[in-house]
Amino acid sequence: MFPEVFPGPLGVSVVGRGLSRGCWSLEVVPIRRFATKTRVDDTPYGGGPGMVMRPDVLGDALEYALSVREVNRRVFLSPRGPKFTHKSIAGFVDAESVLLVCGRFEGVDQRFLDYYNFEELSVGDYVLSGGEIAAMAVMDSCVRQIPGVLGNAKSLECESLTSSSLEHDHYTRPSAWRGLMVPEVLLSGDHRKIGEWRASSAGHITRRIRPDLVGE
Repeated sequence: MFPEVFPGPLGVSVVGRGLSRGCWSLEVVPIRRFATKTRVDDTPYGGGPGMVMRPDVLGDALEYALSVREVNRRVFLSPRGPKFTHKSIAGFVDAESVLLVCGRFEGVDQRFLDYYNFEELSVGDYVLSGGEIAAMAVMDSCVRQIPGVLGNAKSLECESLTSSSLEHDHYTRPSAWRGLMVPEVLLSGDHRKIGEWRASSAGHITRRIRPDLVGE
């Protein structure tokens, strides 16, 4: 509905540089372009508040997208779908091309989702005004896993949720700030002890903030 929001955050920093270098690509299909004789949305059958996006308009937009590029996965961003997690990323990265539909209003006509065999996906237990922000979150988390996007691929190995735990605390210069000191072990140069401290820090943080991850 609002193609002008893209690439947005996806066009800056490491992900944006990856886009510029051709590590990944983005094509936005404006749905309004296919509403030549009617509206994009209409009132829901059975009554109720809000508007529903029409299946004929969405279908024409999708048919165009499929004519331009072969798609391996078709995803509709929806709060009722299964949650997108770090474990979900691999399936998206392995897919050569993914199509994301960003809904608006009360939702989309179910016939569109059924006819084209869409999977639904949620980024959390909350409702957004549209699927654009959710789509950006999914794309950002997946694109940074593509080889060549990050300057240092090893940074992926230490991130939160990579090994079913949250990441350890981080510190940088200055070593003293407002009476707070960097843990001495990080200044020692002893990489074995630093590794042990980071593992302990990550375990403590995970047990305190996300105990549901412990034991996964």
